[in-house]
Amino acid sequence: MIQLKSARQIAEMRPAGRFVGETLAELRGMVDVGVNLMDLEHHTRRLIRERGAASCYWDYAPSFGEGPFRNVICLSVNDAVLHGLPTSYRLKDGDLLTMDLAVSVDGWVGDAAISVIAGTPRDEDVRIIRATEEGLAAGIEASRVGNRIGDVSAAVADVAAAYGYPVNDQFGGHGVGHTMHERPSVPNTGRAGRGLRIRAGLVFTIEPWFAATTNEIVYDPDGWTIRSGDGSRTAHSEHTLAITEDGPEVLTRHAD
Repeated sequence: MIQLKSARQIAEMRPAGRFVGETLAELRGMVDVGVNLMDLEHHTRRLIRERGAASCYWDYAPSFGEGPFRNVICLSVNDAVLHGLPTSYRLKDGDLLTMDLAVSVDGWVGDAAISVIAGTPRDEDVRIIRATEEGLAAGIEASRVGNRIGDVSAAVADVAAAYGYPVNDQFGGHGVGHTMHERPSVPNTGRAGRGLRIRAGLVFTIEPWFAATTNEIVYDPDGWTIRSGDGSRTAHSEHTLAITEDGPEVLTRHAD
């Protein structure tokens, strides 16, 4: 069942969104050549603990995972794009890192992701990150009362097509509330004018993620980390937004 949030409940969700956005902004500033992924993991754990928040990933055990997730942030490098398990890997010059964070504050969830480059950027990596960010912006703009979820999905897919990137439809955006994954599903491709009609009170994520040359994915032996099927580079951007009569409110806005 899809649950519409009241104005009071959306206000109660803002602290979680703000914390997620601020945490990702802080982590962005830490990303550099030589940084150990586990340092980012432990720094995030400390921030969550100090805030009195709760990780949505710790002990997360969906049907597609391999046992409970025992980290608080997903860290995915280069051809990895989703659900990357933090390891002791040290970032190399030019590595593309995606950081995906979902946290509960006072019982409400915020969920967002950013992709950043350590050290010297490659033009093609800058381009694919920009595509996910523009896809996210287009999806947010389409998230207005009276439109349909298909309009949001089509807006994301149109940006991918303009850049020449294929789109995988197995993972995408989703409703957010007291739990990390609720209805509705918000795919990264779809037909405009189709799907659930958007109403005030809906809260969901939009999360464009693209691989440079494929829409196929493969899983690492860890059962979690998802990579492009052909080893091409990937990127992922995500925000949580609340639908109001005045337009979408991005709850996880973070500093550039």
